[in-house]
Amino acid sequence: MTDHPTRLVISDVDGTLVTSEKQLTAATVAAVRGLALGGIRFAVTSGRPPRGMAMLVDPLGLTTPIGGFNGGLLVEPSMAVLRERNLPADLVAPVIGLLESHGLDVWLYQGVEWFVLDRDGAHVEHEVFTCQFEPTVVESFDGMNDDVVKLVGVGDLATAISAATDAVRDAFGKSVSASTSQPYYLDVTHPMANKGSVVSYLSETLDVPLAAIAVIGDSANDVLMFARAGLSIAMGNADNGVQRCARHVTRSNDDDGFAYAMERFVLTA
Repeated sequence: MTDHPTRLVISDVDGTLVTSEKQLTAATVAAVRGLALGGIRFAVTSGRPPRGMAMLVDPLGLTTPIGGFNGGLLVEPSMAVLRERNLPADLVAPVIGLLESHGLDVWLYQGVEWFVLDRDGAHVEHEVFTCQFEPTVVESFDGMNDDVVKLVGVGDLATAISAATDAVRDAFGKSVSASTSQPYYLDVTHPMANKGSVVSYLSETLDVPLAAIAVIGDSANDVLMFARAGLSIAMGNADNGVQRCARHVTRSNDDDGFAYAMERFVLTA
């Protein structure tokens, strides 16, 4: 056990741990190794499906649970499921209808599987590149109400994403969690599937007090994570609203902001 004030770092992935080109830099890998040498454990959580983080396991030497779907699915680094929180089955179709009414494409995730209506739809190719696996194309989501861990509304109009976010929250209240993981993605999950719950889960599972956890991220879905941890760091590429919710702000993800934050705010504490 370390006597360092921080005993665990939990990081977002896109916009934080990887560059805009979805790459781990040498500085980031070295920073994670530096944490280990300092007796500090390291974990990741993301709106990505767990399979979309498998490529991080070996380079970063991950041994801790991985929080996929903003915490909707927690898995071992081997991808064995530890905990799953699904959307209420009776809300799946209404949420899909609401997202579509705002002009958004919809993606559906059941367990580790990803379903789309159009392989050539907005951002599908980008997501394939990012997560390194293909979706299953279906004609309709009719009847696919059970075991849905996440729905995603996808669109390039910020006004549509914002309006849909408000509409989901207004229509379904605390029955779901709705937040943006990227400017063009609206993630809808179980109300307890959020990054704040990931912090709590890892705190309990790894026996690390919340005050000894540092978190780092760049998006609105990271703010609940900021609120739970003892130390919060926003990326330089985060918008001002996200930055105001964190104790510290680092450089951007394309300027080795993760590595800088570990050196400046964690390892020297």
